[in-house]
This record gives sequence, structure tokens and C-alpha cells, in this order.
Amino acid sequence: MKISIAVVGAHLAGQPLHHQLADRGAELVASTMTAASYRLYALPTTPPKPGLVRVAPRDPEGATIEVEVWSLDAEAFASFVDEIPAPLGIGRITLADGTDVAGFICEPIALSGPDVVEITRFGGWRAYLGSPPP
Repeated sequence: MKISIAVVGAHLAGQPLHHQLADRGAELVASTMTAASYRLYALPTTPPKPGLVRVAPRDPEGATIEVEVWSLDAEAFASFVDEIPAPLGIGRITLADGTDVAGFICEPIALSGPDVVEITRFGGWRAYLGSPPP
């Protein structure tokens, strides 16, 4: 059995934690966007990671965010999820085509820190990293 997982930041291809997927034999399913109901935040973690948060439907603050969807067998998925540190976790993410997949989400408590930066306007982690500092 294969399980799909959407990644939004440090696990994207070419990013510092992508090896955690590659080492488990993950296969790229799609490079796509979320539905227009998310906000993205840069979290003060090492290595730097974003936090994806769903907003209410039709919230004007919501946007589409770039994601990659990877496929893992069930055992590899379980071991991958077991390594995810708080405040991140795995929940359900709605993609632009309306499908739901497992994916990275962020606990709201992480957004209260003074070093958290809202980066939704960039449309994704890669675009934010390529931008000048806020």
C-alpha cells in the first residue's frame, strides 16, 4: 500500500530534509498547489521550515501554496511521520484539484512567537527563500 504525503518546505526536492523522503524510496507524484484556503509562515527552526495553516473557506487571507506530493509505502510513511517534531504534524491538505492528501500542517501555538513571519504572499517556500529578507 502506498500513501501520498504533501510537503511544503524543508522536505521539497533540493531542500535540506528531502533526504528523509529519498532515503525511504519516496516517489514524486506531483508538483502542484493547495486549494486557496491556506496561509504560510516561516518558523524560527533549524533548519528553517514553514508552517502551513488552513483558514476558513472564503477567507480573503487564504491562498494557494506550492507543494510536492510524494508517495511512500506504509512502513516508510510511518517511520517518516514518527520523526516529525512539534509544532509540525501531519493532517489532511486539500489540493487545488479538490483532492485531499496527508500533508504537513502547523500547530497554531507556533504562530505566536515574535520571530514567526507570515509568507503567504510568496506562494511557497522556494519563492520565499529566493526573496530578499522581509
